Amino acid sequence: MKYAPLNSAIFIQNRQRFTGKMEKNAIAVFNSNDELPLNGDALYPFKQNADLYWLTGIVQEDTMLVLFPDNPDPKYREVLVLVRPNELKEKWDGHRLRKEEATAISGISTIVWLDTLDGLLQPWIHLADIIYLNSNENDRKANLVPVRDYRYAAEMKQRYPLHQYTRSARIMKELRGTKSSLEIEVVQQAVDITEKAFRRLLRFIQPGVWEHEIEAEIYHEFLRNRATGPAYTSILASGDKARTLHYHDNNQQCQAGDLILMDFGAEYGGYCADLTRTVPVSGTFTPRQKDVYNACLHLLRYAKSILKPGIAIVDYTESVGEEATRQFLRLGLLKESDVKNEDPANRAYRKYLYHGISHHLGIDVHDLGTRTAPIAAGMLFTIEPGIYIEEEKMGIRLENNVWITEDGNKDLFENIPLDADEIEQLMKK
Repeated sequence: MKYAPLNSAIFIQNRQRFTGKMEKNAIAVFNSNDELPLNGDALYPFKQNADLYWLTGIVQEDTMLVLFPDNPDPKYREVLVLVRPNELKEKWDGHRLRKEEATAISGISTIVWLDTLDGLLQPWIHLADIIYLNSNENDRKANLVPVRDYRYAAEMKQRYPLHQYTRSARIMKELRGTKSSLEIEVVQQAVDITEKAFRRLLRFIQPGVWEHEIEAEIYHEFLRNRATGPAYTSILASGDKARTLHYHDNNQQCQAGDLILMDFGAEYGGYCADLTRTVPVSGTFTPRQKDVYNACLHLLRYAKSILKPGIAIVDYTESVGEEATRQFLRLGLLKESDVKNEDPANRAYRKYLYHGISHHLGIDVHDLGTRTAPIAAGMLFTIEPGIYIEEEKMGIRLENNVWITEDGNKDLFENIPLDADEIEQLMKK
């Protein structure tokens, strides 16, 4: 890992939160992700299972976690399982964790090697009545690949058919959606690195630079500040490309008079930042660009003013849509007749703002969390309104990350330039 060691209390607290939700006399087993083949003898870079990471902080492959709070032997109430270090493999692939190193990261004192697990796990299973098994249940994506979690579930049910099985995913969705203050400290480090990259870009962008050159500047700043890398594939979309929400080509030259929409964020310590800014390639907005930009900024600030505990996401989105309608009428994008005759299922403002306003953020960029229950303190959201005008070949999106508090929210991006005038001043320097 490139980042500095994290506070193991993060993962100790997370495990306590999870075991506090388990049924009596239940055991939970978590697996790491697979190492996935690329081509030939190459592998994709390893990415740890987000749930296992949230519980342990361990990023090494072939890792498992066993939680059995009612185990008669206290030593085995939480067990971290690691692959045994192998001298030959380490010559090729590098250092593998020793027991004391894994304890320092995770706060788990009982470490066993993977090749000894079977003899230990079977008597624990025999003592338990309920088995929690993990699964990837992010609402945004169906998992059609038979990954390790699903293969392991099938194997366990075959070996122990008379136990009661249940899903840990329901608990993980609830818990991971609410961030502790210790987790937010790590997110803030990712945010601060992202800020450094953005300020670097304000000095770099000018007519004639290429989108991929801007991407290189981002990655340079991330890595020199010990980020793992980008939290997701960066979007550097100049001119009309900004209307494509997931534009990843990043292969166009930036032209004078155009805007460039930049959606990027650093990953630090397993946690993600998610920033979007739109700036003028020439360093100065045209009057029309600034007018649309300020309308988008108004929507961001309006959304932040109502994103508080107790509001439902559907009501929050509807309220931002109402405000967007007012702004689009002012900008001349909509007419009163458009609003009067709109389809309630596809409102008029959706022609110019065709995506959601917020999503959960954390270990995953689109993190686990409720999409139906009221928003609660501790949740971490993006706020990212956009205005996309096909007729003017213009796309503007702005995005900050906010942590929900008991009486409102805290903007983790409060130090990152956002006002149009400030953007222009910094680009002139």
